[in-house]
Amino acid sequence: MLVYRISLTEYAGGLVASGRAARWNPNEIKMIYTASSRSLACLENVVHRGQAGLTRAFSIMTIECPERIKIKTIHEYDLSPNWIDFNQVWVTQHIGEKWISENKYAILCVPSSIVEGEVNYLINPDHQDFKQISVIKTQPFTFDKKDKKLTIIWGTEF
Repeated sequence: MLVYRISLTEYAGGLVASGRAARWNPNEIKMIYTASSRSLACLENVVHRGQAGLTRAFSIMTIECPERIKIKTIHEYDLSPNWIDFNQVWVTQHIGEKWISENKYAILCVPSSIVEGEVNYLINPDHQDFKQISVIKTQPFTFDKKDKKLTIIWGTEF
C-alpha cells in the first residue's frame, strides 16, 4: 500500500514524528500522519496550516507500507456523530493514545475529518514493524505554483 505525507522539506528526509498534539494524538505521543492520496495529503495541510505557512518549502513523500503489516481500522460509524468538532478532539486523541500504548498494530486507518469517505493512515514509529515501512520517493511540493496566494474556492483566499 502506498500512502502520502507532505511536510516541510527540512523534515522530509525520513519518517519522523514530532509528538505535537493533533487530532489523533495528545502532546508527547508520537505518530506519523499520512493520507491515502496525494490530494488528501494536500487538503489536510491546507486546512491545518495558515496561508503564510503554505509558502515555505515543502516535499511530498510516497511511503510504502508492505501488505503483510496488519492495520487496525477505526470506522466513522465507530465514532460519535460529532467526532469532528474541535471540542471533541480529546475523544480521538484518547483513541490514538490507546492504539499507541497497546502497540499491537503499526498502522491505524482513521476517517478523514475533512472529506467524508476518505481515510488517513497513522503510523506508530515505535512498533516493531515500523522498520518495514519506507519512503520510496520524495519530491518538492508547491501548494500554489501560479502565485504566492492560495486561492481555493471562488476567489476566496486562505
